[in-house]
Amino acid sequence: MAVKKTTISKMSFEEALEELESIVRDLESGNSKLDESIDAYERGAALQKHCEEKLRSAQTRVDKISLGREGQPVIQPAEIETS
Repeated sequence: MAVKKTTISKMSFEEALEELESIVRDLESGNSKLDESIDAYERGAALQKHCEEKLRSAQTRVDKISLGREGQPVIQPAEIETS
């Protein structure tokens, strides 16, 4: 199993999700050695956490959008913590 070594924190949500899906498929196939499977599982857990953080950040941004008096969208800058 070839696991990408891209720095997770620099990945977009889509890139991280794609790699996570690939890891799950590889693990489900059962064709990897134990050590490779453990490494892939650990990376998968980190990718899952990264995706959850990206989604939480997006939700915060969406929550900051409201409608003005005349029905036009008003966007208030969200205070998003990045790690």
